[in-house]
Amino acid sequence: MSTRRPLHLNRRQIIRGILATTAFGVSSRLWTGCTPNTPPSATNPSTPSNSASTGAVKPITMGFIYVGPKDDYGYNQAHALGKEGVSKLPWVKTVEQANVPETTEVQEAMRNMIEQDGATVLFPTSFGYFDPHILKLAKDYPEVQFFHCGGLYEEGKHPKNVGSYYGYIDEAQYIAGIVAAHTTKSGKLGFVAAKPIPQLIRNINSFTLGARSVNPKITTQVIFTGDWSLPVKEAEAANSMIDQGVDVLTCHVDSPKVVMETAEKRGVFCSGYHANQATLAPKGYLTGAEWDWTNVYSRYAEMIRDGKTLMNGGISHLVRGGLKDGFCKVSNYGSVVSEAAKKDADAAKAKFMDGSMVIYKGEIKDNTGKTVVASAKEYKQENPELEKMNWLVEGVLGSTAS
Repeated sequence: MSTRRPLHLNRRQIIRGILATTAFGVSSRLWTGCTPNTPPSATNPSTPSNSASTGAVKPITMGFIYVGPKDDYGYNQAHALGKEGVSKLPWVKTVEQANVPETTEVQEAMRNMIEQDGATVLFPTSFGYFDPHILKLAKDYPEVQFFHCGGLYEEGKHPKNVGSYYGYIDEAQYIAGIVAAHTTKSGKLGFVAAKPIPQLIRNINSFTLGARSVNPKITTQVIFTGDWSLPVKEAEAANSMIDQGVDVLTCHVDSPKVVMETAEKRGVFCSGYHANQATLAPKGYLTGAEWDWTNVYSRYAEMIRDGKTLMNGGISHLVRGGLKDGFCKVSNYGSVVSEAAKKDADAAKAKFMDGSMVIYKGEIKDNTGKTVVASAKEYKQENPELEKMNWLVEGVLGSTAS
């Protein structure tokens, strides 16, 4: 997710890959393969299951590869934090390498981890690593498991030792929208975005729907920069919206650092993405939508410890989840967040956690007035229709053609 890799641009391919499968991992099926087993000790991955407690647990070496720096306050940092979390398990050894481009260099990085470090599980986190690099290495090392973030696995087409995982982080964006609505004085929110592809559009829409659940008159102005790491354009977009009266900013770009710092400098509020950016805006940070890769990676490690693999069907090849599944989380509230905002945000979060919240429940219109979700319809998070989203919800000022 940087200028060196067309990560999100290629996510149109992600959508096709997801729609080509029927293995959406939801609720109790999230962490299983062909059988409906509940993951052992999911809330405490470091506690050995019965099978593992009968003898010494064989160490698992897991490798992590990032396309950018580990301290980008964004996508790569979120995965690096996940690596740090799983490395605390006493029976897990981790190795990592950052700033690896989406070229044959990632093949060498994976090969070195396998042959020199003894890695049997790899998490190459950039989308551009998948084809051809992961697919080639997976054939060369059929006993090694390759888990890819983003999703493109196709049954019968790709090697059985390749899996895909990703999450419904727009749930956290919906909650962030609620907080933003309680905080804004102008009623104008701003969203700095990279490319108008379904995953990103879904974040914009969910953030806006959350805000408009509090105040239906709120608007979200969106500016697309055109790429995933363009700090100058991100700053220009942020400043432009602030000049037009926007007083709460959020974003979906590789590193939210520039947007958060610009908001703080200009004296407006901000909401983060990917990781926690509270330290960048101590006065104006409200909350944010964060990944919780520690939980995801720990649960993968636990299943592998218990003998489950992609190859024997113990682990699903296509895994998805939201807040209740531990794929993402909501950042801690900033000091300026009101009690009323916390109350409404917590109520929405509780509904996500118990599975009763449906963001896309009709009637919903797009920002041209067209009905996109009929009054009698609802699309739950795992519905493939949401993976094809190409419209902006009513209240969003902007166009996907931007």
